[in-house]
Amino acid sequence: MKVLIVDDDPRTLDALTVGLQLQWQDCEVLTAAGGAAGEQAFFDHLPDVVLLEPALADRSGYDLLRAIRRVSDAPVLIVSARGGETDQVKGLELGADDYLVKPVGLLVLLARIKAALRRAELPPPVNARPDFVAGDLAIHFQAHQVTLRGAPVKLTPVEYKLLYHLARNAGRLLPHQALLDRVWRADDGATTHHLKVFVSRLRRKLAAEGGPSYIETERGLGYRFVRPADLRPAARLAAPTPLRPPAVVPPAPSGSTAWRAA
Repeated sequence: MKVLIVDDDPRTLDALTVGLQLQWQDCEVLTAAGGAAGEQAFFDHLPDVVLLEPALADRSGYDLLRAIRRVSDAPVLIVSARGGETDQVKGLELGADDYLVKPVGLLVLLARIKAALRRAELPPPVNARPDFVAGDLAIHFQAHQVTLRGAPVKLTPVEYKLLYHLARNAGRLLPHQALLDRVWRADDGATTHHLKVFVSRLRRKLAAEGGPSYIETERGLGYRFVRPADLRPAARLAAPTPLRPPAVVPPAPSGSTAWRAA
């Protein structure tokens, strides 16, 4: 379990780090002293939960919350010295899962974190029949729900958007730029590198337990969703041709001056 704490107060970072590590042995604590460092740490480490102070010196924590929500549904808890009603409403409307006012007791904070994690694990309601089926993979477009062999597959918003557009165009090549335009906004600054990273993560989740990844790459061009029956079989190595023993030429009859050809 990874917890990212974003706060530019060193005392807060130290106190929360020590407290979480003492009370939660399976917790790995990451810290960032500012908004820019927080965004970098989030995309580098993909934490399971974020504790965020909105009042940061270099960048508004609300901007960071927006950036996180564009690509992830990981729980974000605001832990702030500002306890006004307007601040709390703003944070929750922007996608925060909870809002706590400093000072906050460590046990209360732990309970709120675990409650947010439990809510994040609850799957949305699903219609009985999926809208799209390919082998063991089923997609319920209305509920944004994906299942593999009947078990829910947890995808981030970006991963789901990628799968949505690929599945909707199953069998067709979608160029890099077409996917970038459909999945990201123009002002997000996403590149083909971002696309490659998220496609790789999506493949790993869909290819659980050695199953097919469903996504083919056309190098330098784009990606294609392929149903299992249409996946290209891996090239098989031809069995080596057995070596034949060299032909044995019988000796010429006695007195002959010529050799017969074998």
